[in-house]
Amino acid sequence: MKSLSITIIQHDIIWEDPKSNIELLNKKIDQTADTDLIILPEMFATGFTMHVKKFAQSMTGTLVEWLKKSAIRKSADIVGSIITKENDQYFNRLIWASPTGKIYTYDKRHLFRMAGEDKVYAQGTKHLTVNIKNWKVNPFICYDLRFPCWLRNYGNYYDIALFIANWPKKRIYHWQTLLKARAIENQSYIIGVNRTGEDKNKVQYNGHSMVIAPDGKVLLENDHKESISSIILSKEILEKTREFFPVWKDADFSDTPFI
Repeated sequence: MKSLSITIIQHDIIWEDPKSNIELLNKKIDQTADTDLIILPEMFATGFTMHVKKFAQSMTGTLVEWLKKSAIRKSADIVGSIITKENDQYFNRLIWASPTGKIYTYDKRHLFRMAGEDKVYAQGTKHLTVNIKNWKVNPFICYDLRFPCWLRNYGNYYDIALFIANWPKKRIYHWQTLLKARAIENQSYIIGVNRTGEDKNKVQYNGHSMVIAPDGKVLLENDHKESISSIILSKEILEKTREFFPVWKDADFSDTPFI
């Protein structure tokens, strides 16, 4: 496939209320046109909470099942993160649900210590690459965006890096700048999906979900409001960028890259 259709759902997450968030997201997902990939923000069902004992689910819980059923119903891959518990540890886990019923997972690598995330969640250790219509996509979560070594696109092993987030308004300039930098240095499409609204900790979020081209140009940027936006990505543009200006061939390879 030479193109990939992406749909971003940027919404105001109702604090620690999975049932209400799912009800709202069902309506929003029903509004989406035909698309290949639907992307939800980080912790779409609860907001960025540290109350893990109350909201953690297993991989057979209601939220994973909802994602799976939604993907099948819409004939599209759906991505978002939830709180999971495994072997007495809690994870901020990205769930990638395929319309075939298959589930892929990525555990957040970099835990946001300024909010105490590192005190209650376990750190992820592995990358995830998902192949969707011959596009290689690597998903990441929020604070991961600040760590280019973890995101390094060795040998073009991904075509798209995807970031789901609860990124606050007061540092939105960092979000915009880092998303562009990750696109330029990795010569890949970058997708950043953020939430809106305010949580119970009085943290404000103002969206600005973005799609960046492999040369750093902004292809899509939302404002601060709830929105559903779609874009079609061109594989031809990606290939021409890498062929015409092959920076990737001169990358510094680590002896032990996290691939």
